[in-house]
Amino acid sequence: MSPAHQHSSISPCTTFLLLCGFLLALFPSLFVSLTWSPWYYFFPPPTAPAPPVPCRAPNVCMSQASTMSWTQKTITLPSKSRGSYLITDHIVSSLPEISTYKVGILHLFIQHTSCALSLNENWDSDVRADMSDALDRIVPEDKKGEGLYRHDAEGSDDMPAHVKSVLVGASVSVPITDGRLATGTWQGVYYLEFRRAKHARRVVATIQGEKM
Repeated sequence: MSPAHQHSSISPCTTFLLLCGFLLALFPSLFVSLTWSPWYYFFPPPTAPAPPVPCRAPNVCMSQASTMSWTQKTITLPSKSRGSYLITDHIVSSLPEISTYKVGILHLFIQHTSCALSLNENWDSDVRADMSDALDRIVPEDKKGEGLYRHDAEGSDDMPAHVKSVLVGASVSVPITDGRLATGTWQGVYYLEFRRAKHARRVVATIQGEKM
């Protein structure tokens, strides 16, 4: 056969070895995985047990890896008659746990239907007096017995108190930053009492957040 008709050929085995070499150079991790896969199939590596998840009443479970925390307690407010009262200092002194939270939320919920909680002006006491007077104008008592309200079994100031409670609200939420309430310069927590007689009121305080 003349040199013009001669040609070289590569065996299939050589082609396979070259292909394996290219794959090894381009994807070394794939080669290692394929090499060790039979061993791992028959002898799987031991897996670490999952860390226990502690639970405490009332049915609150939290992973040890989590830094989130819950705190809840009930605060009794000083007995007051009709008016608007600034209770920020009372709330903070009753909840020393606030100082242990790096970031979080304080939620306050009053457990009654004839009073309310709000956030407003914390400096001028006239604002609190004006707030109570304004609500009285918006929701007046039926002192003359003209039949403004059906519900009057507990006194003429009771049904207006329920309406004011709906208008203002039973709860407030305040952010916590670096162990302190993150209220504005002129903001404070208000307790608004809508009954003439003094009442002892309870507030459920719930804190959720990340501790220091």
